[in-house]
Amino acid sequence: MDELEFRRRLLADPHDNDPQVIACKLESVANKKFADELLQLDMQLEKALKVDVPDDLADRILFHQSGEEMPPKRFKNVWSYGLAASVAFAIGMYFGQANFNPTQLPPTATNLADIAIEHVNYEEKFVRNLNENATLQQVNAKLQPLGSEIKNLPGHVYYVNYCGFDGKPSLHMIMDTPQGKVTVFFVPTPSDGISNSTDNQSESLVMPIHDASLIIVGSKGENLMPVANEIKKNLIWEI
Repeated sequence: MDELEFRRRLLADPHDNDPQVIACKLESVANKKFADELLQLDMQLEKALKVDVPDDLADRILFHQSGEEMPPKRFKNVWSYGLAASVAFAIGMYFGQANFNPTQLPPTATNLADIAIEHVNYEEKFVRNLNENATLQQVNAKLQPLGSEIKNLPGHVYYVNYCGFDGKPSLHMIMDTPQGKVTVFFVPTPSDGISNSTDNQSESLVMPIHDASLIIVGSKGENLMPVANEIKKNLIWEI
């Protein structure tokens, strides 16, 4: 796959998990940066388009249906809804297929713990020598679109950026801890409870947090629970 096709595919679907797309992404720092920036933009757009429904919306609808005169702002509101629809349509056109990709393969892992190990193993060659020496402020800037921030970090952060985790824009962080070097994922997918997985060299732990999942991956036999507990107790979530 050439670079033009790679960029076209990601512009159409930032979450494209086709093996050819993933392989091309890992070929260069520039390709990885381009993919991460599109995921970040997608997260920001998703958050911006989430509008809380007013608590009294049902009462207001019933009020208007009861025969009361429509307020003077009717046409302004209709125009606003039309504008919102136009914006949503434009965004959909920008991302082309809007997450529909007939060649996209389903994940081979059966749960988040397995997916995390596969993800780490696949990207190990790209991140093994990275050391961005990320600060707490940089980590929180990446956490902000997920609706969270962290008060303290358990250790040195080698790398922090966004990634596509099972088709979801997520946070990918590599850090040092008293238990050893670990990979941390913040995934906006709820999990039912604590679970883990292991392969020949790695071990993973999934812990539910808020409406998301905290996932830690470390060396096989490594005690990951203290790391997960330390991160969880330092997280602050938006209400």
